[in-house]
Amino acid sequence: MTTTPSDPTTAVPGRPPVVDLATWQTARDELLVREKAHTHEGDALAAARRRLPMVEFDGAVEVVGPDGPVPFLDLFQGRDELVVYKHMWYDGAPHQGQCEGCTTTAWHVKDAVYLNARGVSFAILTTGRWDEVASYVEFMGYTQPWYSVRDVDAPVGGSMGYLTCFLRDGDRVFLTYSTTGRGNERVNGSLGLLDMTPYGRGEAWEDNPEDWPEGRSPCWSWRSDAEGNATWGPTSRPVPQWTRPGATPVETLGRHGHHH
Repeated sequence: MTTTPSDPTTAVPGRPPVVDLATWQTARDELLVREKAHTHEGDALAAARRRLPMVEFDGAVEVVGPDGPVPFLDLFQGRDELVVYKHMWYDGAPHQGQCEGCTTTAWHVKDAVYLNARGVSFAILTTGRWDEVASYVEFMGYTQPWYSVRDVDAPVGGSMGYLTCFLRDGDRVFLTYSTTGRGNERVNGSLGLLDMTPYGRGEAWEDNPEDWPEGRSPCWSWRSDAEGNATWGPTSRPVPQWTRPGATPVETLGRHGHHH
């Protein structure tokens, strides 16, 4: 039997079966039923999320931004809703020593124009000292507002690494929702697209076809060296940092006691 592109029976070693378009469409339609059910369950979860009880707190609590201390209420920018990402911080670490996971999340929310159009403001909070934070924000080229919540209690401060939502009613402020871990994936469009690709995220925990390329530990793609090779160590930094001006390897790489 000849192996030509027009021969639908030509198997590719270590890959799913090769079929004609009509057969593929049938299989695709079967999966679509499950995808729609998944979407509908997501809608039901969102409906339940909107019905969660709220926690009221003092909107006058101060956070520190480029203009100095401001009340948390200001982060709403006059809008009724606010989403924040709480970015972990390692005091005294160089830019490349900051959290690669938080960098990944923050990098995917560089533009809040669509949120703003729907009456939702966005900000990033972190426990770093403002002078260090300001330097980092400039280096990364972030345009969304950042604030230091050092020594500020929850729900404004507290644990970092969370996406958190707030509601304003006049001068009253309420915590409505918060998530972390894989909950943060909702803003990471890259992971959503990778989930659609043949090789997925390339992580070891994924359920893959037999003979698929071997996956690696979760988060392996979040740090790389100058050549783009995923790695942790003295030559690595969070992936988006390689696009920054002057982001060449430097001598002060270090994680200041941060361990994976």
